[in-house]
Amino acid sequence: MKDRTIVCRRRFALLLAGLAAASATAAQTVPASPAPPAVPVSAAAEGIYAATRPSLLQIRTLVEAAGRQSSIGSGFLVGADGLAITNYHVVSQYVLEPRTYRLEFQRPDGTQGALTLLAIDVANDLAVVRLDGADLPHLDFDPHALAGELPRGERVYAMGNPLDIGFTIVEGTWNGLVERSYNDRVHFTGAINPGMSGGPAVTASGRVAGINVAKRLDGELVSFLVPAEKAAALLERARAQAPLDPAQARSEIGRQLLAWQEGFYRLLEDAGFRSTTFGPYEAPESAATWFNCWAQTNAEQMPKPRAQLNRSSCSSQGSVYVAEDIQSGRTELSHAYVRSVELNAFQFAAFLSQYYVSSNRSWSSKRLTAPECREQFVAAADAAGAPTLRAVWCARAYRDFEGLYDVALTTVTQDRDREALVSRLAMQGVGYDNALALGQRFLGAIAWKK
Repeated sequence: MKDRTIVCRRRFALLLAGLAAASATAAQTVPASPAPPAVPVSAAAEGIYAATRPSLLQIRTLVEAAGRQSSIGSGFLVGADGLAITNYHVVSQYVLEPRTYRLEFQRPDGTQGALTLLAIDVANDLAVVRLDGADLPHLDFDPHALAGELPRGERVYAMGNPLDIGFTIVEGTWNGLVERSYNDRVHFTGAINPGMSGGPAVTASGRVAGINVAKRLDGELVSFLVPAEKAAALLERARAQAPLDPAQARSEIGRQLLAWQEGFYRLLEDAGFRSTTFGPYEAPESAATWFNCWAQTNAEQMPKPRAQLNRSSCSSQGSVYVAEDIQSGRTELSHAYVRSVELNAFQFAAFLSQYYVSSNRSWSSKRLTAPECREQFVAAADAAGAPTLRAVWCARAYRDFEGLYDVALTTVTQDRDREALVSRLAMQGVGYDNALALGQRFLGAIAWKK
């Protein structure tokens, strides 16, 4: 037995040696796979960046007392006389607090200096500024973009200074105007990052097609541009009018917001409502194409809920940036059909009251007054046509912009003890007359299912 063991070990050793030799031979005879070639930088992007770079700006908002930057963005020269385009939100701190902040630029060659604010377009998130100089390199607008003729799929190149790491260029695709948006925005499939706001997005000709403005935080490479035609219009206005007086900037913002909401709610009124069924009720949803709707239910929750809740929420896409702590121009309509599963009438009333209160979520902002609310019961003239409603109106006024309010109207049906419809209309940055008109129309559209 001992001899056989020794023989087996020798054979196993010979087998291992043979395998090792075979592997060595294979390694000598089979050539190694070549390393993948390095992906070359796009020749088009390289040339565009080289030609465009001298026209780029980094725009900084500095705290006057400290001399340190508070925020950064980008911009680009559009005139040999030093006129430049950027986003309104890049300069908004200075616009709202000109005694606290000041504006400064830095060019890719390191030169820097002060900026003068000339004009703003709050709704389109644009501003025109000026730096001292003559015969400065600058960019022109693409005529096809101005005419709305740039085709989907066109290659576009966005530039700016992301995260203050240096000027850069990003390739992406032009996908035309976003369909579900009241304000015109172009969908751009490139990576726009903080610090690039206000920079140019140019075509292969090096001409401006759009202005970097935002990205979707819940998506990959879903970014947005302000169409070039909006910037060209503001530039023309800036050249024709006197520069914006910093002391009058808040009044100008308020005027623009009031004008914007007039157009928005006029079209909302013209579009009207469509009826949607929730259990035994009919509820209004906006028929405007720039509203997007989503639904939720707790039917599949575990443990099984004692009251079933089916909710639909429709909101206008996008909003108007006013300041870091306040957005305006958004409208939302929501409905929740609540039905008892195991709750008696008293328990259901308690559950409904808790949900009803939570839907009136509080607002907190130094730029808004404390909310004032008024409650009323709305009884239908024809009991067969509509349920009795408990309605609560809540409003907060904008401290800086007279005539603008955030308004919420919340209703709950009162006719049944184990089912109800809770509805809410929320309006940001709305005038009194428009809030009242839309709210009353909203109340009148809640009805029994026909």
